[in-house]
Amino acid sequence: MENMDWYAAKALLEWQLEMGVDEAMLDAPVDRFAAHEAEQEALKAQHAARAAAPGGGRGAAPVKAPEVDPVAEAGKLASGAADLGALRDALAGYEHCSLKRGARNLVFADGVAGARVMLVGEAPGRDEDLQGKPFVGRAGQLLDRMLAAVGLSRAESVYITNVLPWRPPQNRDPKPDEIAMLLPFLHRHIALADPDLLVIMGNTSCQALLGRRGITRLRGTWVEAAERPALPMLHPAYLLRNPQAKREAWADMLSLKAKLRALE
Repeated sequence: MENMDWYAAKALLEWQLEMGVDEAMLDAPVDRFAAHEAEQEALKAQHAARAAAPGGGRGAAPVKAPEVDPVAEAGKLASGAADLGALRDALAGYEHCSLKRGARNLVFADGVAGARVMLVGEAPGRDEDLQGKPFVGRAGQLLDRMLAAVGLSRAESVYITNVLPWRPPQNRDPKPDEIAMLLPFLHRHIALADPDLLVIMGNTSCQALLGRRGITRLRGTWVEAAERPALPMLHPAYLLRNPQAKREAWADMLSLKAKLRALE
């Protein structure tokens, strides 16, 4: 327990809360004041030992570890992946994104690899983090109904992924540096899945693939992303909060259906 990092401790506390734990007690009382005094005495002893050492404790300067560029490292790992399985393994082995340490599962993809339509969402939520699949909560159920209305399904004709494979704490918005370091994996994911067109769902996805935000302005207009036609759409989670926007979403689904027919 003493060597547990912040993310591991946080995950353990969240698990205990989900199990119903609402109070924590030790077997015996702990004198925090005495522990603090003992810690201060130990620090004083360490300083005294350093001062008494030859050279006053000033030895050779410590060797600084070389800095790693997270984006460059991601690009190297992603480009080396020859197929989707290798890409998933590369992403699982990527250690430079702190979100990984607070997540339960890597959320890589769902649906049919090689499908004509590839949906790119934003980031996993609680349900996705628990199950390791994108779009499985209420927003995912709504998405399935939207796809079925135009003859599509993740079981037969759609492939789904997210910009981020790990859940941000409390479902906060992804940070720019997190998007940047995971973007090489997303571009490689799209290249390997090789869909005919993309559906870009939500602001984070538009920021990652189009370099722009403002989904309510961008939605419904076909653009190009990752060298293929792409349609920005409102995220299903947004539609759950704003049911009046479902009319625009339905128009976008019809546009998607028409585009597929035009590309046949």
